[in-house]
Amino acid sequence: MTIKQPARPGAASARDFLLTDGDFSKVRALIYQRAGIALGEQKREMVYSRLSRRLRELGMSDFSSYLALLETQKDSAEWQSFTNALTTNLTAFFREAHHFPLLAEHVKNADAAVTVWCSAASTGEEPYSIAMTLIETLGSRASSASVVATDIDTQVLEKAASGVYTMEQVSKLPIERLKRFFLKGSGARAGQVRIRPEVAALVKFRQLNLLDAQWGLKEPFDAIFCRNVMIYFDKPTQNKILQRFAPLVKPQGLLFAGHSENFSYASQPFRLRGQTVYQLSEAGARQVKGGT
Repeated sequence: MTIKQPARPGAASARDFLLTDGDFSKVRALIYQRAGIALGEQKREMVYSRLSRRLRELGMSDFSSYLALLETQKDSAEWQSFTNALTTNLTAFFREAHHFPLLAEHVKNADAAVTVWCSAASTGEEPYSIAMTLIETLGSRASSASVVATDIDTQVLEKAASGVYTMEQVSKLPIERLKRFFLKGSGARAGQVRIRPEVAALVKFRQLNLLDAQWGLKEPFDAIFCRNVMIYFDKPTQNKILQRFAPLVKPQGLLFAGHSENFSYASQPFRLRGQTVYQLSEAGARQVKGGT
């Protein structure tokens, strides 16, 4: 009688593919180089689950071949798919709701066109929430306001630009906001809603990697939303990005962070103003004025 040996964890008999320690280390190094994302050891299952889908779609038999493709073809379109697969997009309308009244208070008396940068737009809920807040706060002046909405993930940006959501995704919004800012679908679109054109007109979506040498953003913003992004970066990368934010905010401009993010270790160029809200410090303002 033959006794069947139990499969080793990660062996091909237990899974479609084998993710070796070397493969996993290489994935961590590549995504850090490309997007600044620092993946911990505990992310191994997530890496396997998401990248194994790419192997199946490409008809590849192992992770080593897939990673070799990335390393030998630096300009391959697969790099974007690789990055898309390893980014996490968890969002909701008016998530971390205490930030939006603070934004409203900050811009209500603005004497120039209000501009806001949402640096992790995901599927669009956050930038559209910002746009709704500007419309509610500025009234007729909102037509001159703008929200620049960027993300590293091209797939979620396509979803965001469509402005279409399920009723479940907007179920927690007050009925007044639903009526004012959304169109209810019918027929084939039953059970869905679409952002109204006057809201969508304020938001411009574009792909941007915060590790890019050039962001292509020139105008100073009244506020920058960078929420639940920095948690994926190590401290040196976080500090470098904060330094680059400073010249892009107006004097006294605000930086909104996520609930689990704390930049108090970085004394410059922002100072803590409230719960996960930072304001350009005097040192940061001098940095902007000096053009450094």
